[in-house]
Amino acid sequence: MSTATQTPTATDSGRTPSRATRLLGDRRLPVLVTATLFLVMYAAGLSRYANYGFGEAQVFLNLFIDNGYLLVAAVGATFVILSGGIDLSVGSVIGFTTMLTAWLVEKQGLPILVVIPIALGVGAFGGFLMGYVIHNFEIQPFIVTLAGLFLFRGLCLVISKESISIGDSTVSSMAQAQASLGVGFLSVGAIVSLVVLAVAFYVLHYTRFGRRVYAIGGNEQSALLMGLPQGGTKIAVYTVSGFCSALAGLLFTLYIQSGDPLHATGMELDAIAAVVIGGTLLTGGSGYVLGTLFGVLVLGLIKSIIQFEGTLSSWWTKIATGVLLCAFILIQRAMTTRKKT
Repeated sequence: MSTATQTPTATDSGRTPSRATRLLGDRRLPVLVTATLFLVMYAAGLSRYANYGFGEAQVFLNLFIDNGYLLVAAVGATFVILSGGIDLSVGSVIGFTTMLTAWLVEKQGLPILVVIPIALGVGAFGGFLMGYVIHNFEIQPFIVTLAGLFLFRGLCLVISKESISIGDSTVSSMAQAQASLGVGFLSVGAIVSLVVLAVAFYVLHYTRFGRRVYAIGGNEQSALLMGLPQGGTKIAVYTVSGFCSALAGLLFTLYIQSGDPLHATGMELDAIAAVVIGGTLLTGGSGYVLGTLFGVLVLGLIKSIIQFEGTLSSWWTKIATGVLLCAFILIQRAMTTRKKT
């Protein structure tokens, strides 16, 4: 009579996972690293530029004011990356939204309150089309969204090859509107971005749709066997990304008060970088939208520190972002390797 053999486990052999092993297996590790990095960088800024007003509350609030549009775009990208996809059309949709908004307001005389739903609808529909093609024709998201990148950037030039300044009084009023917090103020764009963040947090963590996004990103075949609506979820995440990109374009329009064919060139890379630095795995299935917030704040803080330093070129922002991306990709690699062993 043969005896079945069993592979000894950590419990069977009396060994327990080390503290480092347990830490690498914690899905919250990248978010905690990003939050810690932000706090360390902020403390360093307080120490170095204390005499230059770095410690003022408004300097901190400016991180949200100056990066509100990037936060909204990154939130949309978080949905896509969590599902295991990628969206390279983000920057082009933002640029197209600025052009469309400026053209409709300045050249066609439409009120901004009418233009806003049109712009959001176009962005969401563009995302829907890309998601539909990705799912139904089984084409890689990289290829489809790259086509979307060129399409929307080309449409910018169809509208106008020149920049269109917006002189509409309503747009100016919205751009200059402020919400006082006692110690400082937030702009309309910053408030909208925080509302989008809160909605995204609720959707991803407390709704069936959010659980489907995580499930498909974690293991698409398992999600399919579980009977989850894979196609609908995939199309929905790209629709969300398109909607968020268009909303980011509207916020960017308020921030710049103009439309330009070259606006937001490369911003899709900034959004993806913020998501990855925020701890979301590029392979999908793991990450937190709050991590994306910290990712955006870290990128914004790098720009602020460079401005306070005064002697550094703005290109150091790209260098620092590249270094951080490499570091967080290594952390992701260590985590995924640990899960496989």
